[in-house]
Amino acid sequence: MKSYQKGSKKLLNAWAFYDWANSVYTLTIASSIFPIFYSSLFASADEPVSAFGFEMKQTVLISIITAFTFLVVAFSSPILSGIADYVGNKKFFLKFFCYMGGLGCIGLYWFDLDFIHTSILFYFMGLMGYWGSLVFYNSYLPDIAFEEQQDAISAKGFSLGYVGSVLLLLINLAMVMKPNWFGFDIGTTEAEKNAASIEAMKISFITVGLWWVLFSQYTFYYLPKGVSSGHKVTKDVVLKGFTELRQVWKQLKQNLRLKRYLYAFFVFSMAVQTIMLMAVYFGEKEIAWADSDEKTQGLIVSVLVIQLVAIIGAILTSKASEKFGNIKVLIVLNFIWMSICFYAYFMETPIQFYIAAGIVGLVMGGIQALARSTYSKFLPETEDTTSYFSFYDVAEKIGIVIGMLIFAVVDYRSSMRDAILFLFVFFLFGIVLLFRVPKKA
Repeated sequence: MKSYQKGSKKLLNAWAFYDWANSVYTLTIASSIFPIFYSSLFASADEPVSAFGFEMKQTVLISIITAFTFLVVAFSSPILSGIADYVGNKKFFLKFFCYMGGLGCIGLYWFDLDFIHTSILFYFMGLMGYWGSLVFYNSYLPDIAFEEQQDAISAKGFSLGYVGSVLLLLINLAMVMKPNWFGFDIGTTEAEKNAASIEAMKISFITVGLWWVLFSQYTFYYLPKGVSSGHKVTKDVVLKGFTELRQVWKQLKQNLRLKRYLYAFFVFSMAVQTIMLMAVYFGEKEIAWADSDEKTQGLIVSVLVIQLVAIIGAILTSKASEKFGNIKVLIVLNFIWMSICFYAYFMETPIQFYIAAGIVGLVMGGIQALARSTYSKFLPETEDTTSYFSFYDVAEKIGIVIGMLIFAVVDYRSSMRDAILFLFVFFLFGIVLLFRVPKKA
């Protein structure tokens, strides 16, 4: 296979296309259809779920499993990154997690409360596969793009992801809302129609798994494999990832700008990811929908609004960062997220929820793309990009674990509204820390 030089259009596009492949997971599974499907398994919003010998709120179970998954990713990624550096084959691990995630999505077809632990395993596989693959996907960015290309190609990746995921979600939405168009027997009663819609939701999980695996092949074909040392993987190699993280941390102490940026990123990313992971569950439980049909359609439409606006948001953020600088734009984005927390606490109607969705979409793509490219820009001259991005990903995952656990505790002790409002503190702290990032290294 032909080897493409760093910065080449073919290589950049192939890297960005993985966002097209894997973003269907975040949209259909994490953000829209699965939360609606999960809620449909219960007779009422207050019905508890039994798992691992405990009874708990439906949303608390999802929060805990999500936090646990991110904890596993946080501790396993340094080990795998160390092995990837040693054998010189990041692409192998990118593929491994991609296929794990795809199988997990397909397995959600059999999600059932009577087999809750097996069902949770499939949910875990999908989430683990998605975030585990990002460890290696993100680490390719400084390998395939020059510094001046990184903001634009990072934003392009997110934009491709939004377009691809919206395209599949529109098909899935049609399946759920009009199952008879796709050959499902809707019967004559409301119960039979609901059963057909639920079956369509389960089929949509299979489409996500297949889409993710099949479209990622384009990325796998063009991304460089790396050079293998040909040595055996020993205990020292397995622990090499943690050793490299310690080395990265020591080097960060000599790089004040990168260290302070990571502090800020850790804090605001914690809140952003928690909101994104729990937004649809919030809308399903806290918004006064007229009936189940309006709720299903409204939640999915809201997610579509977020994705479509996010394309514009990612592009505008990239342009703004060129003019005003990355840190200044990140500060503004954090102010907007902080305002969203206040607004969400008081919203009750579908219209208010749609407005929030539009604002979230505008800043969601922007803050994700800019956070990734800012970190890449601040890196020192090094060939060991995997270790640096492993550190970045570990910081992000541990932040999500803390954010999800805080959300679960506040939700359990009080309400989801109070949990969303509490996240305001993290955005405020993130702004303070961003102001402390030096302009130059």
